[in-house]
Amino acid sequence: MVQKYQSPLRVYKHPFELVMAAYERRFPTCPLIPMFVGSDIISEVHGDDGATRVIERRCKLDVDAPRLLKRIAGVDLLYFIQKNSLDLRERMLRIEVHNETFSNRVIVHELCSYSVHPENEDWTCFEQSASLDIKSFFGFESMAEKIAVKQYASSIKKGKEIIEYHLKELHREGVTHIPRWAPPAMVSQLNTWANVQSCCVRHSYSYGVLTELGTVMTCLIFYNCSALRGTLCVLVCPADKLEADYIRHYLGDLTPLQESCLIQLRLWLQETHKGKIPKDEHILRFLRARDFNVDKARDFLCQSLTWRKQHQVDYLLETWAPPQVLLEYYSGGWHHDDRDGRPLYILRLGQMDTKGLVRAVGQESLLRHVLSINEEGLRRCGENTKLFRRPVSCWTCLVDLEGLSMRHLWRPAVRALLRIIEVVEANYPETLGRLLIVRAPRVFPVLWTFISPFIDENTRKKFLIYAGNDYRGPGGLVDYIDCEVIPDFLGGDCVCQVPEGGLVPKNLYKTLEDIGIEDIRLWPETIYQSVSIAKGAPHEVLVEVIDASSVITWDFDVCKGDVIFSIFHSKCVPQPLRKDLQGANSVQLIDRSWQLGKDYIAVESPLTCKEGESVQGSHVTRWAGFYLLQWKLQSAPPCAASYRPRMDEVLASLQVLPPRCRIMYYTELLASHDFRGSMTSLESSHSGFSMLSATTTSSEQSCCSSTVSR
Repeated sequence: MVQKYQSPLRVYKHPFELVMAAYERRFPTCPLIPMFVGSDIISEVHGDDGATRVIERRCKLDVDAPRLLKRIAGVDLLYFIQKNSLDLRERMLRIEVHNETFSNRVIVHELCSYSVHPENEDWTCFEQSASLDIKSFFGFESMAEKIAVKQYASSIKKGKEIIEYHLKELHREGVTHIPRWAPPAMVSQLNTWANVQSCCVRHSYSYGVLTELGTVMTCLIFYNCSALRGTLCVLVCPADKLEADYIRHYLGDLTPLQESCLIQLRLWLQETHKGKIPKDEHILRFLRARDFNVDKARDFLCQSLTWRKQHQVDYLLETWAPPQVLLEYYSGGWHHDDRDGRPLYILRLGQMDTKGLVRAVGQESLLRHVLSINEEGLRRCGENTKLFRRPVSCWTCLVDLEGLSMRHLWRPAVRALLRIIEVVEANYPETLGRLLIVRAPRVFPVLWTFISPFIDENTRKKFLIYAGNDYRGPGGLVDYIDCEVIPDFLGGDCVCQVPEGGLVPKNLYKTLEDIGIEDIRLWPETIYQSVSIAKGAPHEVLVEVIDASSVITWDFDVCKGDVIFSIFHSKCVPQPLRKDLQGANSVQLIDRSWQLGKDYIAVESPLTCKEGESVQGSHVTRWAGFYLLQWKLQSAPPCAASYRPRMDEVLASLQVLPPRCRIMYYTELLASHDFRGSMTSLESSHSGFSMLSATTTSSEQSCCSSTVSR
């Protein structure tokens, strides 16, 4: 594989001639570069007018490599051929380097250039590019490549320091200016001009002669300056180059190889991408997300740019107007900055009615709202970079889980959350600097089980989780957020303007006709099953469990009437018996001949659920076999024995349909390890979930965890 390097534009705030004098001091040896042990001039050619000079040198390098590798290679020193082409007229030095040692096994080619800054002729620009191609190296290709890249990266960083060192030496010696080269004819004319001027002063000659001579000289000077400017505009164009100082001030401290990856990807976009070129900090995020692998980062970035164009994300902040329900019930917002100057976003997830928001605005609106938050975060990072005069490329998110319960695990809401995570991970990499999760309850590992596989490993490393009041002590929020910025609801003194959330009124829910086509697949009517249950015709769902300690989860809404929910276990194979009673479409599995306690047993106490309630829960199975989830209509309480209905009441009751209820449900069987999830990311949390699960599976009495939301 060919390794390539491209440097940013480095600027020496010194004239070209002075930089060249400093550069020449690097030869024949340079004590500041220990591995550069010497150089010999092979050939030297000068131009007739003295404006050009071409020197070819043979340089000796003592590379810091393992002794064993040197013995196998049979060499102690490496030899390189360096060709320097200096043009004083154009004020440019071109340096070409290639290896002489192992040239049939390894191909090294380097190209450097010094030129005049296009906007300031008293400054000098430096650029460097190189390629390394190891075809074969005695079976040590990988080791040789690593050594070469390491040595080259260190020499790149040292190169500028050496030039600066020799410039200071020249200043200490009193050399602060070196005249620019001028053609011999011009030098003669300048001398003549000085003599004529002196003569005119002495003999009072006519000024017309001076004017004619001055016009000729002015034209010559203008011609040379014009040619110089034209050449420089071709060589260096600031709009297409990245300067090293700009990278350090606005993008951060990057290694030379990281700078090279940024420049390579940026140049590729300028040459091939049709459309708006993203900002440098945006390109850098994609490189960091792929460990500065240019090919992987390019594919990653191109997919994101296509997505941004398709969905007009660049104009989202100007065009997106969140619905009123989001403004009132989406409990998240920006809140000052953290200690590192990163914008701080607060999300009170435990207070948010995720189910209500999905039902009220739909998944697409919720997704666009989250995307607008990310776009706003990028804008704030740019503002803080200018405000603090240092790179701020990401933000901090503080998530409060106080109030989180099983009602937040409503399946469509979880799926909407997973899609949001997927879109954000694919298009906003490396924008999250730190995620602080506080007051994590016992149910949090269940939610973590669902979302953790969709989160990039690098992102997961930025999660810090606190249970209970751990966030208040040493190592808590005060390490990352100033005390005066900690929100009041977390015990701080700062009043937080983030909405408190709360339950979304059901009258704001969308109907099926209001749902967009993209939301259909997440809507309960498509994911959930709807069933009507009549008196005497319960609805039962069969769950076959192969491995004991599996987990049965359920989520259902009581849309009409009141129901009783139960769970049974049976060793017998149930036979479906459909009951179509006055419009009911329930399925009955428990045979009427079965005896409770003999043919099947109850593993949970019956749960009475009222109309309008949402119920989520789980059951850790103790045995393999068949489990039955049952919903049946709750009968009206019996009338008092002394009460006798009137004849008109009896006749009226015969004319109406039998009572029934309607539910909408979803069930799923999970393996135990999938349900519990990995606890490695929860080491800082004192959640008892893991202990609770272990107790549940080993106890003689199986446990059911249900949460009812009214």
